[in-house]
Amino acid sequence: MQRPTNLINGIDWVTVGLYLTLVLAGWINIYAAVFDEQNASIFSISQRYGKQLLWIVTAVSLAVAVCLIDTRFFSSFAYPIYGIGILLLIAVLMIGKEVNHSKSWFEIGSLQIQPSEFVKIATGLALAKYLGNYSGKLMQTRNILILAAIIGSPLILILLQHDLGSGLVYLAFLIVLYREGLHQAVLLFGMLAVVLFVLSLLMQNVQVYLVGGLILSGFAAYQYKSKQTKLTLKGIGFFCAVFVILFFVNLLTGSRFDIHELLLGSAIPVFVFFVLFAAFRRLPYVRIIVLFIICALVFTFSVDFVFDNALDIHQQKRILVMLGKESDPKGIEYNVIQSKIAIGSGGFFGKGFLQGTQTKFNFVPEQSTDFIFCTVGEEWGFAGAFVIVTLFVTLLLRLIFLAERQRSVFGRVYAYSVVCILFVHFFINVSMTVDLMPVIGIPLPFFSYGGSSLWAFTILLFILLRLDASRYEYIR
Repeated sequence: MQRPTNLINGIDWVTVGLYLTLVLAGWINIYAAVFDEQNASIFSISQRYGKQLLWIVTAVSLAVAVCLIDTRFFSSFAYPIYGIGILLLIAVLMIGKEVNHSKSWFEIGSLQIQPSEFVKIATGLALAKYLGNYSGKLMQTRNILILAAIIGSPLILILLQHDLGSGLVYLAFLIVLYREGLHQAVLLFGMLAVVLFVLSLLMQNVQVYLVGGLILSGFAAYQYKSKQTKLTLKGIGFFCAVFVILFFVNLLTGSRFDIHELLLGSAIPVFVFFVLFAAFRRLPYVRIIVLFIICALVFTFSVDFVFDNALDIHQQKRILVMLGKESDPKGIEYNVIQSKIAIGSGGFFGKGFLQGTQTKFNFVPEQSTDFIFCTVGEEWGFAGAFVIVTLFVTLLLRLIFLAERQRSVFGRVYAYSVVCILFVHFFINVSMTVDLMPVIGIPLPFFSYGGSSLWAFTILLFILLRLDASRYEYIR
């Protein structure tokens, strides 16, 4: 039975209060970050803080408008909205304006709009629509391919814009899928991929150790699951025989291949045999293990290619600097060094409002946008930074609570999409200001200067609040 819902009573005002608190705190810190004594009024629209006030007013208006929309609209038009988003990403590649090496902005007079910020909303709706209607198990091949297309299409288009930061945020949707039944092996592979990527950049000849270790782990895993000792020993013998043959062929042809390439060449036919045997003998775990190892090996060998060809020079340098492979204190490292100085100089209670020297003398570039958190650290100190972090964590926990009380799969999936997007933005932005992650240029939600991000985050959040207010309605 459908329970009638009063919109005013149904809106979660705790979340609204947290939203308004973060938005106002962001506005005050933007004022501190770009304060101009000749335009001291916080309402001066000639300055960023005055413009941000306009963005806030329009964002609140958008929030009200979203709350007045019938909830069935978001479900019924999820796919058309997603399609429009994809078309916008294609259009910006052709007619967009390039800003900071990324061609990801539409310029309309003095207004600049970044469509990738809004396509996050469309992707969340499309994902919720599909998962709200699909039948069968999530791990079925058809479902995995469709979900990969929904998430991967905007991701690829954004990477073509050379906007790595916005692209990485779309990986947050993978976290949403775990709540809906995605296998833990996928998460494990993702974590391993990150470890292998870092190790491959940090260590020379790391491929030899990785290939050898993964091959041994493959045989060990097979033995553990199948208990086929004789077959395992035959497989090891077959592998050694192939390796010896390839080794001598390589030696006679002038050593054209490295040891790790010979190991991989020897392992592939053996693993293919084991996959076929496992399939015939109905040992699905063994097949998954072997395929997992092969994927890890392929990923390991693709790191150099991806690093050298898929990333821009400045992105490569940022990663190498963070890993300690290079040093560039007056170039790539400058922003982070100044950010850490600003945050560290704030002490426990900070230097006081408008008293930040790093801020006042513009030592930190992009301090009102990507590095807004260092203004908090310098002027409000550890105590102020702790309050802001606590507000964000409280908001995320509250949104998880809202997600779990949804009565429809559509509402739950969209809610977790909101949680994961906000978490990834928050985590990466704060981490890069203290040098825990490379600088990839993404805003702090509700806090950083900018109309596109504030509007997008506001719409993203208030669609969830609208769905939550009508959670007793049947939505598909």
